[in-house]
Amino acid sequence: MATPPSAAKFAELLRAEGLTVVEVGDWEDHNRNHVGPWGPVHGVMIHHTVTRGSATTVDICRHGYAELPGPLCHGVITKDGRVHLVGYGRANHAGLGDDDVLQAVIAERALPADDEANTDGNRHFYGFECENLGDGEDPWPGVQKEAIEKVAAAICRHHGWGAESAIRHLDWQPGKVDPRGIDWVAMRARIAKRLGSAPPKSTPPPATTVVSLKRLLAAARSNPSQPGTPVSYKGVATVEAALVDEGLLERPYSDGHWGTKTTPAYAAWQRRCGYRGDDADGIPGPDSLRRLGLKHGFKTED
Repeated sequence: MATPPSAAKFAELLRAEGLTVVEVGDWEDHNRNHVGPWGPVHGVMIHHTVTRGSATTVDICRHGYAELPGPLCHGVITKDGRVHLVGYGRANHAGLGDDDVLQAVIAERALPADDEANTDGNRHFYGFECENLGDGEDPWPGVQKEAIEKVAAAICRHHGWGAESAIRHLDWQPGKVDPRGIDWVAMRARIAKRLGSAPPKSTPPPATTVVSLKRLLAAARSNPSQPGTPVSYKGVATVEAALVDEGLLERPYSDGHWGTKTTPAYAAWQRRCGYRGDDADGIPGPDSLRRLGLKHGFKTED
């Protein structure tokens, strides 16, 4: 069981690792602790932001959205390698993930496939958002990757963790793909080297996700209106994550519920596929879903 250090100590740890730290506003007291506890902490989670521009990215991660209040992480790692501290305590970054993954992180063993969303990750992980469009083409500058390495190593060193305690959002929550474009096996090896330990066993690629059209249609037609209601089918999160990457759905609405924002986003995807009129109604069909899966790495079935 690991207790987070004080905010002042946290900033000190990062600077001691050689990082340039920017303290943003009242970050030490900016958190979501009133909605639930933070801690015990068990790992460091890395994300990408799907945003462009450091100032805009930091502002979004600090303040969040009406539907997803900030902070959206503890620190923002911009492309110039600086770490902008925007909050400390519980932050809206990890969401619900797989309890088997959490147990593997605690035991520092190979991660299983994340196929459930049943555990509060905001409570148990430090979160760092990295400025990147997440399209697989936006570059990751060397100074930014070095900052990711140093951030993870600083926190792991403080808690006595190994590099196995540094994970990606895609390792935790079904349907997520971030941080896209980083060789995570190589990154974990860099973190381990900085910690003076042997590289962890290679992280296996996530099992290929299969989205059932039948179950997706049932979820879309049930249209739950409240984000707090149970997710009826995890394939919704996979499709929503792809729509976010396409720039058709705002990230806060990628919550596993096929709500009123997902339908028009999917309709926009159907129009990209060449459908018009009633054929672009925002309800998935076999062809449009297959095309989305081919582009974003999931398979489909009837």
